[in-house]
Amino acid sequence: MSGTVTVVSSNEKYSFTKPNRDSVTLLTGLGVEGDVHAGVTVKHRSRIAQDPTQANLRQVHLIQEELFDELREAGFDVAPGDLGENVTTRGVDLLALPVGTRLHLGDEAVVEVTGLRNPCLQIDNFQDGLLKQVVGRDEAGNIVRKAGIMSVVAVGGLVRPGDPVQVELPAEPHRPLERV
Repeated sequence: MSGTVTVVSSNEKYSFTKPNRDSVTLLTGLGVEGDVHAGVTVKHRSRIAQDPTQANLRQVHLIQEELFDELREAGFDVAPGDLGENVTTRGVDLLALPVGTRLHLGDEAVVEVTGLRNPCLQIDNFQDGLLKQVVGRDEAGNIVRKAGIMSVVAVGGLVRPGDPVQVELPAEPHRPLERV
């Protein structure tokens, strides 16, 4: 399974959206260089309030660009970086990956998937009604989260739009993604 990095984004300050960049540098065990969410321990405000010593399992946020196509069809105008992701991809069903999947981004960087992003009410502040588009329920009534996946940096390196994404699945049994 493979795909492509289409956009990379980062922001040095707390903000819902992240500006697109020509490249980002991933730092092993930390996240995106210069991004407000980089660090060994949690950087998301709600998680800091719970326990600031928690490990940061949300160093790099990835979203598949196909979500933006789906949202556009539903009448929303959402572009890469708008939902706060660092890496936008195309061609890989990120939401179907198991915990522990390693994504090789470009020539050097590798991130390890830790879980699903848990969308919050800020999404509706960005565009009213958007939260219902990225969180729903399947036929069995289970919650479905579509706002991307979270990961930690296993191997640092430069990541640019156009870089390949190679998927390395973990050993079985596979564990499905849960919110982190």
